[in-house]
Amino acid sequence: MSVTNPASFPTPHPRELSIETYDYPLPEERIAKYPLPVRDQSKLLIYKKGVIEERVYHQLDEVVPEGSLLVFNDTKVVEARLLFKKETGSSIELFCLEPGENYPDITTAMLQKGTVVWKCLVGGAKKWKSGQLTMKVPSNGQTIELHAEKLEKLADSFLIRFHWAPEKCSFAEILHLAGQLPLPPYLNRATEAKDLETYQTVYALHDGSVAAPTAGLHFTPGLLKKLSDKGINEAFLTLHVGAGTFKPVKADKMKDHEMHAEFMEIPLSFIEILYQKATGGKQDGKILAVGTTSLRTLESLYWIGVKHLTKATDPYVVHQWEPYQLPQDITLTAALAAVIEGLKHDGKSTLITHTQIIIAPGYQLKVADAILTNFHQPRSTLLLLIASIVGENWRTIYRYALEHDFRFLSYGDGSLLWK
Repeated sequence: MSVTNPASFPTPHPRELSIETYDYPLPEERIAKYPLPVRDQSKLLIYKKGVIEERVYHQLDEVVPEGSLLVFNDTKVVEARLLFKKETGSSIELFCLEPGENYPDITTAMLQKGTVVWKCLVGGAKKWKSGQLTMKVPSNGQTIELHAEKLEKLADSFLIRFHWAPEKCSFAEILHLAGQLPLPPYLNRATEAKDLETYQTVYALHDGSVAAPTAGLHFTPGLLKKLSDKGINEAFLTLHVGAGTFKPVKADKMKDHEMHAEFMEIPLSFIEILYQKATGGKQDGKILAVGTTSLRTLESLYWIGVKHLTKATDPYVVHQWEPYQLPQDITLTAALAAVIEGLKHDGKSTLITHTQIIIAPGYQLKVADAILTNFHQPRSTLLLLIASIVGENWRTIYRYALEHDFRFLSYGDGSLLWK
């Protein structure tokens, strides 16, 4: 397989970047602990060709060209925190991260009945020496007994087998009945009843995330209708957001940071829509990714096409640094055509895989023309992604947001950033 010369990338190469360069002061009072009462009244910072202006999300139809395609992530946040009480009175929290390797995707694991194996963080692990944990869960006038047992200690988590009776409920239903919604740790507050609604997008569909695709939290049915009435189209893909999205970068250089992998599901019909858009040269509008998860999925799709064309041994998986090693001059239409042909050849109507892509300065967007996204934590891989789109102007954008009362992080305001 041919590769580009790493020297063709800017200096320093993305591998050599230091996260310390991507830091800024974020006062605690600028972190939005709660959302606004009306989702689409959040402030919207728009950055295009060096110019910053302000709107609110409800005016999004005024600043997006007719004929554009908005790409949404329709994942649904699950109640991934399970709190077990031991007979001694001590508590053990199991945070469900992702299914065990025996399942091809999250949906399959979520639909398991009676028993399932999951990778979990264990809070209070030292208190759980052996044996199984038990929880009684009320459901429609009866009681479900949920049990958990440790199977194996992994590098940074545990492999846990859950089993329950009666067995008629799926694991997704068990989580809905017994679990708690996991809010981001930086909110520093307990989950409240209203978070069950406000920490989901209005179009959330597929169970599987442990964090919301927060850019989508600003959309309402009314705003979606305004966009549609203007001739701005929408399309949906699924990337299940993992807890790794909050994983701090502790390495001195990015080459020593392992990017988290996340499951994604993309219907063939969506890829065909994207192909038609690319074939038209995007003259009738642009492709906008709603959130970093949608962007990572779109860009991963391009590299899956490149891997098909270069006869890679594992063409459906995108590893962390592959996009910086693969050929850079393959067109979007050629890449998408290769994915479509590959799926049809394999008899698949949906692309189900995972991606570990890291988008950092030096990376050139292959699919999206712009991103709608919230304001992200200092020293995070999400901030690296922003810097890859707008370059060093990220500092100006974030300074402006801080000086003009924008609210930060998951429940905060957002931005529309054009490449």
